[in-house]
Amino acid sequence: MGDSTTSATTSSKAPLAVASICSEQLHQALNAQSGAEKRALSYSLTIHQLFCQTLQSKLPGDRILADYFRAHKKHGSKDRRVIRETLFGLFRWHGWLKLIPLKDDSQQAITQQWFAQLAMTAALETHPWQDIVSAWRGFAGLDESAINARADTDDLKIKQAMLAAAFPAQVFHFTALAPDWFWAHFDQDLEMQERLVSSLSTRPPIWGRLQGISLAKAKAKLAQQEIVASGSDYFKDAINLGHKSINLNGVALYSEGKLEIQDLGSQVIGNICAPKADESWWDACSGAGGKTLQLRSLMLQQDSKASGSVVASDIRRKPLEELTKRAKRAGFSQISTQPWQSDALPVAAGHFDGVLVDAPCSCTGTWRRNPDMRWLDDASAITDKASLQLDILSRACEAVRPGGALVYATCSISPVENQEVVEAFLAKRPDFSLQTLTHPFTHEATQMLTVLPYQADSDGMFVAKMIRQGE
Repeated sequence: MGDSTTSATTSSKAPLAVASICSEQLHQALNAQSGAEKRALSYSLTIHQLFCQTLQSKLPGDRILADYFRAHKKHGSKDRRVIRETLFGLFRWHGWLKLIPLKDDSQQAITQQWFAQLAMTAALETHPWQDIVSAWRGFAGLDESAINARADTDDLKIKQAMLAAAFPAQVFHFTALAPDWFWAHFDQDLEMQERLVSSLSTRPPIWGRLQGISLAKAKAKLAQQEIVASGSDYFKDAINLGHKSINLNGVALYSEGKLEIQDLGSQVIGNICAPKADESWWDACSGAGGKTLQLRSLMLQQDSKASGSVVASDIRRKPLEELTKRAKRAGFSQISTQPWQSDALPVAAGHFDGVLVDAPCSCTGTWRRNPDMRWLDDASAITDKASLQLDILSRACEAVRPGGALVYATCSISPVENQEVVEAFLAKRPDFSLQTLTHPFTHEATQMLTVLPYQADSDGMFVAKMIRQGE
Protein backbone atom coordinates (compact mmCIF):
# COMPACT_ATOMS: atom_id res chain seq x y z
CA MET A 1 0.00 0.00 0.00
CA GLY A 2 1.45 2.93 -0.41
CA ASP A 3 -2.44 7.87 2.41
CA SER A 4 -3.52 15.41 7.57
CA THR A 5 -6.14 17.73 7.39
CA THR A 6 -6.34 20.83 9.52
CA SER A 7 -9.21 19.33 11.46
CA ALA A 8 -7.16 16.22 12.09
CA THR A 9 -4.46 18.21 13.80
CA THR A 10 -6.53 20.79 15.65
CA SER A 11 -9.70 19.04 16.80
CA SER A 12 -9.65 17.75 20.37
CA LYS A 13 -11.43 14.67 19.05
CA ALA A 14 -8.87 13.86 16.37
CA PRO A 15 -6.41 10.96 16.76
CA LEU A 16 -3.53 13.34 17.40
CA ALA A 17 -5.28 14.20 20.65
CA VAL A 18 -4.27 10.75 21.89
CA ALA A 19 -0.62 11.29 21.03
CA SER A 20 0.12 11.46 24.76
CA ILE A 21 -1.00 7.87 25.29
CA CYS A 22 1.92 5.80 26.49
CA SER A 23 2.37 2.22 27.61
CA GLU A 24 2.14 3.06 31.33
CA GLN A 25 -1.10 4.98 30.89
CA LEU A 26 -2.66 2.19 28.89
CA HIS A 27 -1.74 -0.43 31.45
CA GLN A 28 -3.11 1.77 34.22
CA ALA A 29 -6.36 2.35 32.35
CA LEU A 30 -6.82 -1.25 31.25
CA ASN A 31 -6.74 -4.58 32.93
CA ALA A 32 -5.43 -6.91 30.24
CA GLN A 33 -5.75 -10.47 31.52
CA SER A 34 -5.88 -12.96 28.67
CA GLY A 35 -3.21 -13.58 26.06
CA ALA A 36 -5.42 -12.03 23.39
CA GLU A 37 -5.94 -8.89 25.47
CA LYS A 38 -2.21 -8.53 26.06
CA ARG A 39 -1.50 -8.94 22.34
CA ALA A 40 -4.27 -6.46 21.50
CA LEU A 41 -2.71 -3.98 23.92
CA SER A 42 0.73 -4.44 22.38
CA TYR A 43 -0.60 -4.03 18.84
CA SER A 44 -2.52 -0.91 19.82
CA LEU A 45 0.61 0.79 21.14
CA THR A 46 2.61 -0.01 18.01
CA ILE A 47 -0.17 1.10 15.66
CA HIS A 48 -0.72 4.28 17.67
CA GLN A 49 2.98 5.11 17.43
CA LEU A 50 3.02 4.56 13.67
CA PHE A 51 -0.25 6.43 13.09
CA CYS A 52 0.84 9.53 15.01
CA GLN A 53 4.33 9.42 13.52
CA THR A 54 2.88 9.43 10.02
CA LEU A 55 0.53 12.34 10.72
CA GLN A 56 3.17 14.40 12.47
CA SER A 57 6.08 13.75 10.11
CA LYS A 58 3.89 13.92 6.96
CA LEU A 59 6.03 11.14 5.53
CA PRO A 60 4.26 8.36 3.59
CA GLY A 61 2.85 5.67 5.84
CA ASP A 62 4.42 2.84 3.86
CA ARG A 63 7.86 4.38 4.42
CA ILE A 64 7.22 4.80 8.17
CA LEU A 65 6.04 1.19 8.31
CA ALA A 66 8.99 -0.18 6.34
CA ASP A 67 11.46 1.61 8.61
CA TYR A 68 9.67 0.25 11.69
CA PHE A 69 9.68 -3.35 10.49
CA ARG A 70 13.33 -3.03 9.47
CA ALA A 71 14.20 -1.95 13.02
CA HIS A 72 11.87 -4.46 14.75
CA LYS A 73 12.49 -7.86 13.22
CA LYS A 74 10.71 -9.61 16.12
CA HIS A 75 7.37 -9.34 14.34
CA GLY A 76 6.20 -12.43 12.49
CA SER A 77 4.07 -12.44 9.36
CA LYS A 78 0.77 -12.33 11.30
CA ASP A 79 1.99 -9.44 13.46
CA ARG A 80 3.02 -7.54 10.36
CA ARG A 81 -0.33 -8.13 8.73
CA VAL A 82 -2.34 -6.97 11.76
CA ILE A 83 -0.22 -3.84 12.12
CA ARG A 84 -0.11 -3.02 8.41
CA GLU A 85 -3.77 -3.57 7.61
CA THR A 86 -5.01 -1.81 10.74
CA LEU A 87 -2.75 1.19 10.15
CA PHE A 88 -3.89 1.77 6.59
CA GLY A 89 -7.48 0.95 7.51
CA LEU A 90 -7.33 3.73 10.11
CA PHE A 91 -6.32 6.17 7.39
CA ARG A 92 -8.90 4.85 4.93
CA TRP A 93 -11.72 5.55 7.39
CA HIS A 94 -10.07 8.44 9.24
CA GLY A 95 -12.67 10.95 8.04
CA TRP A 96 -15.35 9.03 9.95
CA LEU A 97 -13.29 7.61 12.80
CA LYS A 98 -12.09 11.03 13.93
CA LEU A 99 -15.78 11.89 14.49
CA ILE A 100 -16.21 9.22 17.19
CA PRO A 101 -17.23 11.34 20.19
CA LEU A 102 -15.38 11.54 23.48
CA LYS A 103 -17.42 10.93 26.63
CA ASP A 104 -15.33 13.55 28.44
CA ASP A 105 -11.79 14.97 28.34
CA SER A 106 -10.24 12.47 30.73
CA GLN A 107 -7.27 10.30 29.79
CA GLN A 108 -9.48 7.22 30.14
CA ALA A 109 -12.00 8.62 27.65
CA ILE A 110 -9.23 9.49 25.19
CA THR A 111 -7.84 5.99 25.54
CA GLN A 112 -11.27 4.45 24.97
CA GLN A 113 -11.74 6.59 21.87
CA TRP A 114 -8.53 5.17 20.41
CA PHE A 115 -9.67 1.61 21.01
CA ALA A 116 -13.04 2.45 19.48
CA GLN A 117 -11.22 3.58 16.34
CA LEU A 118 -9.26 0.32 16.23
CA ALA A 119 -12.39 -1.80 16.76
CA MET A 120 -14.43 0.08 14.16
CA THR A 121 -11.60 -0.10 11.64
CA ALA A 122 -11.56 -3.86 12.02
CA ALA A 123 -15.33 -4.01 11.53
CA LEU A 124 -15.29 -1.71 8.49
CA GLU A 125 -12.41 -3.66 6.94
CA THR A 126 -13.74 -7.11 8.01
CA HIS A 127 -10.43 -8.09 9.58
CA PRO A 128 -10.29 -11.75 10.59
CA TRP A 129 -8.39 -11.51 13.89
CA GLN A 130 -11.53 -11.52 15.99
CA ASP A 131 -9.81 -12.26 19.31
CA ILE A 132 -7.84 -9.03 18.97
CA VAL A 133 -10.89 -7.10 17.77
CA SER A 134 -12.96 -8.38 20.67
CA ALA A 135 -10.32 -7.15 23.11
CA TRP A 136 -10.21 -3.72 21.45
CA ARG A 137 -13.98 -3.52 21.58
CA GLY A 138 -13.95 -4.40 25.28
CA PHE A 139 -11.26 -1.82 26.05
CA ALA A 140 -13.39 0.78 24.24
CA GLY A 141 -16.50 -0.12 26.22
CA LEU A 142 -18.46 -0.66 23.01
CA ASP A 143 -21.73 -2.55 22.96
CA GLU A 144 -21.02 -5.63 20.88
CA SER A 145 -24.58 -5.72 19.55
CA ALA A 146 -24.01 -2.41 17.73
CA ILE A 147 -21.23 -3.82 15.57
CA ASN A 148 -21.56 -7.59 15.77
CA ALA A 149 -22.77 -7.75 12.17
CA ARG A 150 -19.50 -7.38 10.30
CA ALA A 151 -19.73 -4.99 7.37
CA ASP A 152 -18.50 -7.59 4.88
CA THR A 153 -19.67 -5.55 1.92
CA ASP A 154 -18.37 -2.69 -0.19
CA ASP A 155 -21.71 -0.91 0.21
CA LEU A 156 -20.78 2.39 1.83
CA LYS A 157 -24.31 2.96 3.14
CA ILE A 158 -24.21 -0.27 5.16
CA LYS A 159 -20.90 0.71 6.72
CA GLN A 160 -22.27 4.19 7.38
CA ALA A 161 -25.31 2.69 9.12
CA MET A 162 -23.09 0.49 11.29
CA LEU A 163 -21.17 3.49 12.58
CA ALA A 164 -24.36 5.46 13.12
CA ALA A 165 -25.79 2.59 15.18
CA ALA A 166 -22.67 2.45 17.34
CA PHE A 167 -22.55 6.23 17.82
CA PRO A 168 -26.11 7.54 17.34
CA ALA A 169 -25.25 11.08 18.50
CA GLN A 170 -22.87 11.59 15.56
CA VAL A 171 -23.59 12.05 11.84
CA PHE A 172 -21.22 10.33 9.42
CA HIS A 173 -21.50 12.05 6.04
CA PHE A 174 -19.79 10.25 3.15
CA THR A 175 -18.00 13.44 2.12
CA ALA A 176 -16.12 13.37 5.45
CA LEU A 177 -14.03 10.50 4.05
CA ALA A 178 -12.03 13.03 2.03
CA PRO A 179 -10.77 16.37 3.34
CA ASP A 180 -12.90 19.48 2.84
CA TRP A 181 -10.29 21.17 0.64
CA PHE A 182 -10.46 18.32 -1.85
CA TRP A 183 -14.17 18.80 -2.60
CA ALA A 184 -13.44 22.37 -3.71
CA HIS A 185 -11.39 20.79 -6.52
CA PHE A 186 -13.78 17.97 -7.43
CA ASP A 187 -16.82 19.92 -8.53
CA GLN A 188 -19.13 17.05 -9.47
CA ASP A 189 -22.69 16.13 -8.57
CA LEU A 190 -23.51 14.25 -5.37
CA GLU A 191 -23.84 10.90 -7.12
CA MET A 192 -20.35 11.14 -8.60
CA GLN A 193 -18.96 12.31 -5.26
CA GLU A 194 -20.48 9.32 -3.50
CA ARG A 195 -19.21 6.91 -6.15
CA LEU A 196 -15.74 8.39 -5.79
CA VAL A 197 -15.82 8.06 -2.00
CA SER A 198 -17.04 4.48 -2.32
CA SER A 199 -14.04 3.64 -4.49
CA LEU A 200 -11.64 5.45 -2.15
CA SER A 201 -12.95 3.23 0.65
CA THR A 202 -11.89 0.03 -1.09
CA ARG A 203 -8.49 -1.29 -2.02
CA PRO A 204 -7.79 -1.63 -5.73
CA PRO A 205 -6.37 -4.86 -7.13
CA ILE A 206 -2.77 -5.24 -8.18
CA TRP A 207 -2.77 -4.54 -11.90
CA GLY A 208 0.03 -5.69 -14.15
CA ARG A 209 0.97 -5.47 -17.78
CA LEU A 210 2.26 -8.38 -19.86
CA GLN A 211 5.25 -8.10 -22.15
CA GLY A 212 5.90 -10.68 -24.84
CA ILE A 213 3.53 -13.32 -23.47
CA SER A 214 -0.15 -14.04 -23.96
CA LEU A 215 -2.69 -13.75 -21.16
CA ALA A 216 -3.48 -17.47 -21.31
CA LYS A 217 0.18 -18.47 -20.94
CA ALA A 218 0.74 -15.90 -18.20
CA LYS A 219 -2.25 -17.11 -16.19
CA ALA A 220 -1.05 -20.70 -16.48
CA LYS A 221 2.45 -19.82 -15.28
CA LEU A 222 1.08 -17.77 -12.39
CA ALA A 223 -1.26 -20.59 -11.42
CA GLN A 224 1.79 -22.81 -10.95
CA GLN A 225 2.82 -20.41 -8.19
CA GLU A 226 -0.73 -20.36 -6.78
CA ILE A 227 -1.38 -16.82 -8.01
CA VAL A 228 -4.89 -16.44 -9.38
CA ALA A 229 -5.02 -13.86 -12.16
CA SER A 230 -7.56 -12.59 -14.65
CA GLY A 231 -7.56 -10.39 -17.72
CA SER A 232 -9.12 -7.02 -18.43
CA ASP A 233 -12.09 -6.11 -20.60
CA TYR A 234 -10.18 -3.11 -21.89
CA PHE A 235 -6.56 -3.94 -22.76
CA LYS A 236 -5.33 -7.31 -23.97
CA ASP A 237 -1.98 -7.01 -22.18
CA ALA A 238 -3.47 -6.00 -18.79
CA ILE A 239 -3.68 -8.57 -16.00
CA ASN A 240 -5.42 -8.43 -12.61
CA LEU A 241 -3.38 -10.10 -9.84
CA GLY A 242 -6.01 -9.73 -7.13
CA HIS A 243 -5.60 -8.11 -3.73
CA LYS A 244 -3.17 -10.39 -1.90
CA SER A 245 0.37 -9.19 -1.28
CA ILE A 246 2.84 -10.68 -3.74
CA ASN A 247 6.61 -11.04 -3.42
CA LEU A 248 7.47 -9.99 -6.96
CA ASN A 249 11.03 -11.23 -6.74
CA GLY A 250 9.65 -14.71 -6.31
CA VAL A 251 7.39 -14.49 -9.38
CA ALA A 252 9.03 -16.09 -12.40
CA LEU A 253 7.14 -13.95 -14.93
CA TYR A 254 8.44 -10.82 -13.24
CA SER A 255 12.06 -11.96 -13.04
CA GLU A 256 11.86 -12.95 -16.72
CA GLY A 257 10.67 -9.48 -17.70
CA LYS A 258 7.27 -10.74 -18.88
CA LEU A 259 5.32 -8.91 -16.18
CA GLU A 260 5.44 -5.31 -15.02
CA ILE A 261 3.28 -3.88 -12.26
CA GLN A 262 1.28 -0.97 -13.69
CA ASP A 263 -2.17 0.19 -12.67
CA LEU A 264 -4.92 -0.11 -15.25
CA GLY A 265 -5.52 3.65 -15.12
CA SER A 266 -1.87 4.25 -15.84
CA GLN A 267 -2.05 1.88 -18.79
CA VAL A 268 -4.61 4.20 -20.37
CA ILE A 269 -1.82 6.73 -20.95
CA GLY A 270 0.30 4.50 -23.17
CA ASN A 271 -2.72 3.38 -25.12
CA ILE A 272 -3.67 7.01 -25.78
CA CYS A 273 -0.10 7.66 -26.94
CA ALA A 274 -0.56 4.71 -29.34
CA PRO A 275 3.02 4.74 -30.68
CA LYS A 276 3.60 3.15 -34.07
CA ALA A 277 6.25 0.49 -34.50
CA ASP A 278 8.68 2.79 -36.31
CA GLU A 279 8.16 5.98 -34.33
CA SER A 280 10.53 7.82 -32.00
CA TRP A 281 9.09 8.87 -28.62
CA TRP A 282 10.38 10.90 -25.69
CA ASP A 283 9.11 10.20 -22.16
CA ALA A 284 10.00 13.58 -20.68
CA CYS A 285 9.19 12.81 -17.00
CA SER A 286 9.79 9.07 -16.95
CA GLY A 287 10.54 8.30 -13.32
CA ALA A 288 11.49 4.62 -13.18
CA GLY A 289 9.97 4.12 -16.61
CA GLY A 290 6.72 2.23 -16.31
CA LYS A 291 5.24 4.13 -19.24
CA THR A 292 8.55 4.06 -21.13
CA LEU A 293 8.43 0.28 -21.07
CA GLN A 294 4.76 0.33 -22.06
CA LEU A 295 5.50 2.51 -25.11
CA ARG A 296 8.19 0.11 -26.30
CA SER A 297 5.98 -2.91 -25.58
CA LEU A 298 3.17 -1.41 -27.67
CA MET A 299 5.63 -0.94 -30.55
CA LEU A 300 6.73 -4.58 -30.31
CA GLN A 301 3.13 -5.81 -30.27
CA GLN A 302 2.82 -4.41 -33.79
CA ASP A 303 6.17 -5.69 -35.05
CA SER A 304 8.54 -7.99 -33.17
CA LYS A 305 11.44 -6.16 -34.86
CA ALA A 306 10.01 -2.68 -34.36
CA SER A 307 12.55 -0.04 -35.33
CA GLY A 308 10.97 2.61 -33.11
CA SER A 309 12.73 3.99 -30.05
CA VAL A 310 12.00 5.63 -26.71
CA VAL A 311 14.20 8.13 -24.86
CA ALA A 312 13.46 8.54 -21.16
CA SER A 313 14.35 11.63 -19.13
CA ASP A 314 14.05 12.66 -15.52
CA ILE A 315 15.79 15.13 -13.23
CA ARG A 316 16.70 12.21 -10.92
CA ARG A 317 19.35 9.74 -12.00
CA LYS A 318 18.37 6.89 -9.65
CA PRO A 319 14.99 6.23 -11.31
CA LEU A 320 16.69 6.25 -14.70
CA GLU A 321 19.12 3.63 -13.45
CA GLU A 322 16.15 1.54 -12.33
CA LEU A 323 14.59 1.93 -15.77
CA THR A 324 17.77 0.65 -17.40
CA LYS A 325 17.60 -2.46 -15.21
CA ARG A 326 13.92 -3.00 -16.04
CA ALA A 327 14.52 -2.62 -19.76
CA LYS A 328 17.38 -5.14 -19.59
CA ARG A 329 15.20 -7.59 -17.66
CA ALA A 330 12.52 -7.28 -20.33
CA GLY A 331 15.02 -7.71 -23.13
CA PHE A 332 14.02 -4.35 -24.61
CA SER A 333 16.47 -2.59 -26.89
CA GLN A 334 15.81 0.83 -28.43
CA ILE A 335 15.34 2.40 -24.98
CA SER A 336 17.85 5.03 -23.84
CA THR A 337 18.02 7.54 -21.00
CA GLN A 338 18.93 11.22 -21.00
CA PRO A 339 18.64 13.10 -17.70
CA TRP A 340 17.45 16.68 -17.45
CA GLN A 341 20.56 18.60 -16.35
CA SER A 342 19.37 22.19 -16.83
CA ASP A 343 16.42 24.16 -18.17
CA ALA A 344 17.59 23.32 -21.67
CA LEU A 345 16.03 20.36 -23.50
CA PRO A 346 18.03 17.16 -22.89
CA VAL A 347 17.03 15.95 -26.37
CA ALA A 348 16.95 17.39 -29.88
CA ALA A 349 14.23 19.94 -30.66
CA GLY A 350 11.63 19.05 -33.28
CA HIS A 351 12.82 15.46 -33.47
CA PHE A 352 10.16 13.19 -31.97
CA ASP A 353 6.99 11.68 -33.40
CA GLY A 354 5.58 11.76 -29.90
CA VAL A 355 6.38 13.33 -26.53
CA LEU A 356 4.79 12.18 -23.28
CA VAL A 357 4.72 14.60 -20.34
CA ASP A 358 3.57 12.64 -17.29
CA ALA A 359 3.87 15.68 -15.03
CA PRO A 360 4.54 15.80 -11.26
CA CYS A 361 1.20 16.27 -9.51
CA SER A 362 -0.79 15.94 -6.29
CA CYS A 363 -1.43 12.22 -6.95
CA THR A 364 -5.04 12.48 -5.80
CA GLY A 365 -5.84 9.75 -8.30
CA THR A 366 -3.79 7.27 -6.28
CA TRP A 367 -5.50 7.86 -2.92
CA ARG A 368 -7.00 4.36 -3.00
CA ARG A 369 -3.51 2.89 -2.74
CA ASN A 370 -2.24 5.57 -0.38
CA PRO A 371 -5.08 6.42 2.03
CA ASP A 372 -2.70 8.28 4.35
CA MET A 373 -2.00 10.89 1.66
CA ARG A 374 -5.58 12.20 1.97
CA TRP A 375 -4.71 13.47 5.43
CA LEU A 376 -1.01 14.33 5.00
CA ASP A 377 -1.56 16.81 2.16
CA ASP A 378 -3.46 20.09 2.09
CA ALA A 379 -4.88 22.17 -0.76
CA SER A 380 -1.39 23.33 -1.75
CA ALA A 381 -0.71 19.83 -3.07
CA ILE A 382 -3.04 20.77 -5.93
CA THR A 383 -2.69 24.53 -6.19
CA ASP A 384 1.11 24.78 -5.99
CA LYS A 385 1.94 22.59 -8.99
CA ALA A 386 0.10 24.07 -11.97
CA SER A 387 2.84 26.57 -12.82
CA LEU A 388 5.48 23.83 -12.76
CA GLN A 389 3.31 21.56 -14.88
CA LEU A 390 2.76 24.30 -17.46
CA ASP A 391 6.48 25.11 -17.50
CA ILE A 392 7.46 21.47 -18.13
CA LEU A 393 4.82 21.09 -20.83
CA SER A 394 5.92 24.32 -22.51
CA ARG A 395 9.54 23.21 -22.60
CA ALA A 396 8.92 19.60 -23.62
CA CYS A 397 6.64 20.54 -26.52
CA GLU A 398 9.64 21.89 -28.43
CA ALA A 399 10.83 18.32 -28.97
CA VAL A 400 7.70 17.43 -31.01
CA ARG A 401 8.16 17.44 -34.77
CA PRO A 402 5.48 19.10 -36.94
CA GLY A 403 2.61 16.66 -37.23
CA GLY A 404 3.74 14.85 -34.10
CA ALA A 405 1.85 14.18 -30.87
CA LEU A 406 2.17 15.81 -27.45
CA VAL A 407 0.52 13.87 -24.62
CA TYR A 408 -0.03 15.49 -21.22
CA ALA A 409 -0.90 13.22 -18.30
CA THR A 410 -1.15 13.25 -14.50
CA CYS A 411 -2.37 10.90 -11.79
CA SER A 412 -4.52 13.74 -10.45
CA ILE A 413 -8.27 14.13 -10.82
CA SER A 414 -8.26 17.89 -10.20
CA PRO A 415 -9.06 20.26 -13.12
CA VAL A 416 -6.51 22.74 -11.72
CA GLU A 417 -3.71 20.32 -12.61
CA ASN A 418 -5.35 18.94 -15.73
CA GLN A 419 -7.82 20.81 -17.93
CA GLU A 420 -6.66 24.23 -16.73
CA VAL A 421 -3.00 23.46 -17.49
CA VAL A 422 -3.85 22.22 -20.99
CA GLU A 423 -6.03 25.27 -21.67
CA ALA A 424 -3.27 27.62 -20.47
CA PHE A 425 -0.77 25.83 -22.71
CA LEU A 426 -3.00 26.00 -25.79
CA ALA A 427 -3.59 29.71 -25.20
CA LYS A 428 0.17 30.20 -25.51
CA ARG A 429 0.76 27.67 -28.28
CA PRO A 430 -1.86 27.87 -31.06
CA ASP A 431 0.34 25.56 -33.17
CA PHE A 432 -0.97 22.65 -31.05
CA SER A 433 -4.55 21.38 -31.25
CA LEU A 434 -6.46 18.91 -29.11
CA GLN A 435 -7.34 15.51 -30.52
CA THR A 436 -10.70 13.90 -29.74
CA LEU A 437 -10.23 10.71 -27.72
CA THR A 438 -12.46 7.78 -26.85
CA HIS A 439 -12.58 7.02 -23.13
CA PRO A 440 -11.59 3.34 -22.91
CA PHE A 441 -13.87 2.63 -19.94
CA THR A 442 -16.96 4.71 -20.72
CA HIS A 443 -16.57 4.90 -24.53
CA GLU A 444 -17.42 8.61 -24.43
CA ALA A 445 -15.79 10.99 -26.90
CA THR A 446 -13.77 13.67 -25.15
CA GLN A 447 -10.78 15.94 -25.59
CA MET A 448 -9.95 15.94 -21.88
CA LEU A 449 -9.98 12.37 -20.64
CA THR A 450 -10.32 11.78 -16.89
CA VAL A 451 -10.25 8.24 -15.53
CA LEU A 452 -12.14 8.01 -12.24
CA PRO A 453 -11.28 5.11 -9.90
CA TYR A 454 -14.77 3.59 -9.90
CA GLN A 455 -14.98 3.28 -13.68
CA ALA A 456 -12.75 0.22 -13.97
CA ASP A 457 -11.42 -0.52 -10.47
CA SER A 458 -8.23 1.45 -11.01
CA ASP A 459 -6.37 4.58 -10.00
CA GLY A 460 -7.52 7.98 -11.24
CA MET A 461 -5.73 9.54 -14.21
CA PHE A 462 -5.94 12.41 -16.69
CA VAL A 463 -4.69 12.55 -20.27
CA ALA A 464 -4.97 14.91 -23.23
CA LYS A 465 -3.38 14.45 -26.67
CA MET A 466 -2.37 17.36 -28.86
CA ILE A 467 -1.05 17.43 -32.42
CA ARG A 468 1.53 19.95 -33.56
CA GLN A 469 0.44 21.64 -36.77
CA GLY A 470 2.60 21.40 -39.90
CA GLU A 471 4.13 18.64 -41.95
